[in-house]
Parts: sequence; structure tokens; C-alpha cells
Amino acid sequence: MPTYKSLTLLLTIGLTTVGAATADVEKSDQKQATMADIKLTTIKKMYQQDIDDQGMSNPVVLQQYANADLQVAMQLEQAYFDKNQMSCNIDYDVLWNSQDPDYTQDKKFSITEQGFVLVSLAQGSDIYYELSCDGNNKNSTDCQVADVILDQDGKTLRKHLLENCR
Repeated sequence: MPTYKSLTLLLTIGLTTVGAATADVEKSDQKQATMADIKLTTIKKMYQQDIDDQGMSNPVVLQQYANADLQVAMQLEQAYFDKNQMSCNIDYDVLWNSQDPDYTQDKKFSITEQGFVLVSLAQGSDIYYELSCDGNNKNSTDCQVADVILDQDGKTLRKHLLENCR
């Protein structure tokens, strides 16, 4: 009978461990879902502000939502323009992938497997945003745009500005 009790004890411990591991996975999944919602909300707010202002915000909406690293790169672009009276930036509105944005077009927002926010525009363009999120306290998390992926080769806005605006 001692073997039976030992086996029962091992099974109980094993099942308890599996139950705890399952709970940890569920917490992790819930945290990822919450973070995805926060990222999506941030980008949706950014687009709504740009729509409301018809692209006339000053500073531009993207800069208002950018983290410190992206802001530095965007400030390099402004300094380059002030000095040379020409732009080193890309020649279109990044949010809309267009020189003449249609603010009324439909948009779909989603999260990629890599954690980027994907904005699919009705015109056929996909824009990928990398966000950095920081939990200031238990009840609040702030996300900012860390970068915008410009093409399938992985070229990013921040990298473009840092390379071309010096």
C-alpha cells in the first residue's frame, strides 16, 4: 500500500504543477491580449486625430505619438530642412502611404504575430507600426510609436531619417 500512496501523492503534485502552469499561460495570454488592445487603441486614436485635423496638426500627429528615439530622428529631419531648405524625409504622408491622403477611406486595424500594429487601408496599402509600451502604474500603460516599417524589406522610418538627414 505505501506504493499506492506515493503514486497518489506524485500524481497530485504533478497535477497541481500542471494546473499552475496552465494558469500562468492563461495570465500570459490575457496580458498579451490586453497589450494588443492598448496598442490598437493608441494607433486608432492617432488616426482619428489626423482625420479630425485633416493632417494639419503641428507638430504632425506621428511626432505627437512617437517615442523619444523616433522624435529625435524626426527632429533631425526638421533641422536638415532648416539648414538645406530641402527635405530628407520620404515624399509622402506615412500614416496614409500617400501624397494626397483620403481621410475618409476605410481602415482595418490588427496585431501581427510579431506584435506590430497593422493598418490596412482601403487603397490597398498596409502600414506596420512598432510600439513601445511602458506601464506607469498597475492601472495604466502608455504606448508610443517606436517606428514605422516602410516596406517588405524591413526599411523603417527611423532608420531612413537617421541615415538621410545628417
